[in-house]
Amino acid sequence: MPLNTKPNIDGPDEFYAELIQSHDGLSDDDSAALNARLVLLLANHIGDRAILSEAIKAARQDPRLPATDRGAA
Repeated sequence: MPLNTKPNIDGPDEFYAELIQSHDGLSDDDSAALNARLVLLLANHIGDRAILSEAIKAARQDPRLPATDRGAA
């Protein structure tokens, strides 16, 4: 099964608000740690290494990253 990059979240605005709210009151370091834990929990739930690798590559293609950083993973 390929990586699904199409909108696929029930209540995406509510999810985004909940995600942002979960960072309220956290320092930058604590916020980064929360994000890392969330990524690892979701990666474990997905479980498929090929899909996870594809997701990493897709995330690295963000045009906001410096050109030298894109696709380096």
